[in-house]
Amino acid sequence: MTGTDARRDTAARGAARAAAGSPAVWSRDFALFFAARAVARLGDTMLPVALAAGLLEHGYGAGAVGLAMASTAAAFAGLVVFGGVVADRFSTRKLMIGADLVRLGAQALAAGLFFTGHVVLWQICAIGFVNGVAGAVFQPGVASTVPRLAADVQGANGAIRIAESAAQLAGPAVAGVLVGLASPGGVFAAHATTYALSALCLLLLRLPPLPAGPRAATGSALRAFRADLADGWREFRSRAWLWGVIAVWCLYMIAVWGPTVPLVATEVVRHHGPGAYGLVNSALGVGTVIGGLLALRLRPRRMLRAGAFSLFAFFGFPAAVGAGLGVPAMAAGAALAGAGMSFWGVMWATTVQTQVPADVLNRIHAYDVAGSLAMMPVGQALAGPAAGVLGAGHVLLTAGAVSLLVAAILLAVPPIRDLPRADTPAPTAH
Repeated sequence: MTGTDARRDTAARGAARAAAGSPAVWSRDFALFFAARAVARLGDTMLPVALAAGLLEHGYGAGAVGLAMASTAAAFAGLVVFGGVVADRFSTRKLMIGADLVRLGAQALAAGLFFTGHVVLWQICAIGFVNGVAGAVFQPGVASTVPRLAADVQGANGAIRIAESAAQLAGPAVAGVLVGLASPGGVFAAHATTYALSALCLLLLRLPPLPAGPRAATGSALRAFRADLADGWREFRSRAWLWGVIAVWCLYMIAVWGPTVPLVATEVVRHHGPGAYGLVNSALGVGTVIGGLLALRLRPRRMLRAGAFSLFAFFGFPAAVGAGLGVPAMAAGAALAGAGMSFWGVMWATTVQTQVPADVLNRIHAYDVAGSLAMMPVGQALAGPAAGVLGAGHVLLTAGAVSLLVAAILLAVPPIRDLPRADTPAPTAH
């Protein structure tokens, strides 16, 4: 069967399911996956508050908090590509459940350390590293799970984006309440509980099998692993729209998102106080919810083109802060930025999930995540020195200008701009 025939056959099966009254998005199994993602995201957004409050309470400084967070980020970014290979060789559902159980144990251990007052920084960093490794195993499977559970992949991604955005809004507030009522250990215990709930939802999940396709490489374990890794890289490199977006996104992370996050925080808090920063951050979260809602309704024929246009909205966020505008203007800019980023995120995730064959999707998603995150620490590290030389306001204005340039570059590259939407997953590779 040719790729065209396979795609036509897949589309026919999707149409038959729709004609039979099968829901495009919501089903028992998708609802379980939706709940797993929402509750896990809620817990993850509680963690920075718990780490900051707990470590500061035990005499550590801001550098220790950053080191603890970096231990998780470094493990995740360094190992997620390998996690993609593992996810394509084994049951993604079992791997995700296992990763949740590992993180449940790690965060329960952290809760015990904070409850007993025996807090040692290297132990907290080691726990963070374990969490990062588990996250690197968990994350690649997310990409291939969505198209296996929902006929409407874009709608499913939009719904998940809304839930994650709402959780991101609520998480820090819930963590703050728990710190006040109990202790930082209570937040870690609650975080561990979110992983238990996520694992339970995934355990109850009935995940349809992947379509028949080429088997993973055989031979010795190491040789097969290398072959799968190389095969994933070839599939990644063969799609100009895919590696093109990742290449542009490296520029975005270095010059836009990387410096925007720390410099917005310092500038708003310095000139307007922490309450204003909380308001601006909330506006950003509300914007991401709005972007998810828009992604549920709008069905562009050129998804990456529409997503690139939405990225122009990000300009107002760093520009409003860099120009020294008032809090209402900064909040409005943040809301627009959140909406644009959220809409782009749904367009991008849906494109990858429907254009990439299912048998290599986990590996491709891992390359996507690794490439997207690789340059963010570079941008964050350069933000301080750049602000010292040019001034924070000028760096933020430059970030706003580069955000416009990034959107323009995405629209200028034909394989990205002209890629047609595919409403059904691609046939298997080879």
